[in-house]
Amino acid sequence: MTKLIRPSGRAADELRQISLETNVTRYAEGSCLAKFGHTHVLCTASWSDSVPGWMRGSGKGWVTGEYGMLPRATHTRGSREAARGKQSGRTQEIQRLIGRSLRSVMDLAALGENQITIDCDVLQADGGTRTAAITGGFVALALACRYLVEEGVITENPVRKQAAAISVGLFQDTPVLDLDYPEDSGGEGDMNVVKSSDGGFIEVQGTGEERPMTRAELATLLELAEKGCSELFDAQRAVLEEDD
Repeated sequence: MTKLIRPSGRAADELRQISLETNVTRYAEGSCLAKFGHTHVLCTASWSDSVPGWMRGSGKGWVTGEYGMLPRATHTRGSREAARGKQSGRTQEIQRLIGRSLRSVMDLAALGENQITIDCDVLQADGGTRTAAITGGFVALALACRYLVEEGVITENPVRKQAAAISVGLFQDTPVLDLDYPEDSGGEGDMNVVKSSDGGFIEVQGTGEERPMTRAELATLLELAEKGCSELFDAQRAVLEEDD
């Protein structure tokens, strides 16, 4: 059997080098620059003392996500979506995923009628931008919630669990963790897994690209995702403790 050689030289169950840098912008209530190898996503959390019209009077808050890629985040320049006059379906799908994922670990009643918007701007893309956005977005959200408590806007921290995400897939018919672009574009299948720190699965998105994936392969991919998210939870806790 030919030994797997990943383009990055990593082991099959090895994450890229992960960096979560906090307080990288001056004005946002919370911010984090998430680096998954060569994928870099700037995540900022902005507070507003109002909620969408359909939530007014509910006593609950709201967390939503927005996502975008800078024109030269990839190998060739892409046009700005604002210049095209509309967001792509991919952009809309990813920002909805970010919002769903982060709301799932929040007590929206404890947030009160406040809204936090998580802006995830891709500075550089090498696969896994949505997973980096969710992982870094959680850190920015946690910092913003801590700020709201310190400022007396709310009385208790509404963050109940951590949320993190990682990609897994089949490359050269081998299950691997944390796909970079060559693996994402050239593999046989891929999956994005979002987890909460209590062990729950928030969302799983998987596709067989060149062939169907077997049940055994799916089980191995989920095990890899659990390992990867566990390491990401540790990284999140470390930077949040440093910032405390």
